[in-house]
Amino acid sequence: MTTGSDPDLGRVCEIIIFGGTGDLALRKLIPALYFLELDRRLPADTRIIGVSRREMKSDAYRKLVAERAREHLPTQDFREDEWKRFLKKFSFCRVDAEVAADYRGLSRHLGPAGDGVRVFYLATLPELYAEICQYMDDAGLVNAETRVVLEKPLGHDLQSALAINEAVGQVFGEDQVFRIDHYLGKETVQNLMALRFGNAIFEPLWRAAHIDYVEISVTETIGVEDRGDYYDSSGAMRDMVQNHLLQLLCLTAMEPPVRFEQHAVRNEKMKVLQALRPIRGEAVKTRTVRGQYTASVVSGREVPAYYFEEGVAPESNTETFVALRLEVDSWRWSGTPFYLRTGKRLARRFSEIVVHFKPVAHQIFDPDGGVHAGNRLVIQLQPEEGIELMLNTKIPGKGMALRPVPLDLNLAHAFKRRRWDAYERLLLDVLRGDSTLFMRKDEIETAWAWIDPIIEGWQAHYQQPKLYKAGTMGPDRANELIERDGFRWHENLVQ
Repeated sequence: MTTGSDPDLGRVCEIIIFGGTGDLALRKLIPALYFLELDRRLPADTRIIGVSRREMKSDAYRKLVAERAREHLPTQDFREDEWKRFLKKFSFCRVDAEVAADYRGLSRHLGPAGDGVRVFYLATLPELYAEICQYMDDAGLVNAETRVVLEKPLGHDLQSALAINEAVGQVFGEDQVFRIDHYLGKETVQNLMALRFGNAIFEPLWRAAHIDYVEISVTETIGVEDRGDYYDSSGAMRDMVQNHLLQLLCLTAMEPPVRFEQHAVRNEKMKVLQALRPIRGEAVKTRTVRGQYTASVVSGREVPAYYFEEGVAPESNTETFVALRLEVDSWRWSGTPFYLRTGKRLARRFSEIVVHFKPVAHQIFDPDGGVHAGNRLVIQLQPEEGIELMLNTKIPGKGMALRPVPLDLNLAHAFKRRRWDAYERLLLDVLRGDSTLFMRKDEIETAWAWIDPIIEGWQAHYQQPKLYKAGTMGPDRANELIERDGFRWHENLVQ
């Protein structure tokens, strides 16, 4: 082990990135690896190999990394001498993922595996996962110390997810497969578990008896950008709900694991997915909302309707917004609804979990003296990461008039240090062989088994997307979905 490197990593030698010239690699993965290098988390002899079908020499690849990945490093965190040392770790190997013979060239480029760990990061189309894994195995690139990272989406439905998992499983053991969801690497998501299981004041209240409802939102102001071709065949349900939102739901609703250990944590997440009440047939009419954005003027700029975006089919009925009313059929959550929503071209960009506690059983203060709402716990994931607890407090000089006021934990203020990007944490966990924050095979398949009937119900009952103007918070039906139960979305509550 090289002096100064992470003592938990052991024999880390090579990180091979399929799709090494792509946006994900240059924008997220390589900057994350740079920061691991900066923090002395990587052994000095670690090699990083970019792989794609482009014709390129290693020097040209290092130049590409220097130009493109450098753009995504904050100026205050950049160290010229460290960057030059980091670039020396890089090389490039041309591989067409669908040509078996090219993998023999990759094998020659890598050389003997020895006793080091090889991590293959597949930042490619999921349709290529099975083929890549099989060809790597045929070329002798896989052994007991090899790990493979799979980016979302893992499949298009349950059948395709089963096929991918089976094909990958023929080459790699389950403990070698890391199905990544970058939301699980966010500090605030992990703080959700610390908040629940590390503080005695919350766990006794974290149940239906004390919680009215929970909302989980992941909203974006951008449209489909340059992903029109992919997005039009996927939609918000497959792109966001099946992975990001259901994973956040699992962490919010799970039972305390016996210990913070990968199998124990993932077992409890799995139980939440198994407890989700199915939404089938005509239930999609009352428990789900589909939406699609139309043209509008946002911040003084005209933006097109979804079906006029590049790569999108004319008159496409793909949803760009989804809202769901879920129920978790368990002792802890019986009777407490969960509301999930996600969408593009909305008024605000934010990701948050809001836990709405029930109001006090008997109100002793004048009902006309101010807001008497239940307490709210707001866990903010982006654009800023933080935790707010909304408490009803007395307004100075107004008798006993009350107003909700936040107790605010801002991570940037509380910890005077650079916050890790989600990919930094997750890549380090891959190198350590810790799969706690990754999705297990049965989680993926159970999530798809719950999602598929909703999509089928939309088709069977002609649930066309409800239109909403770009720059709003989605179709009116999304408000009706939650207001039907006497609740409101967080941004609509009186502050």
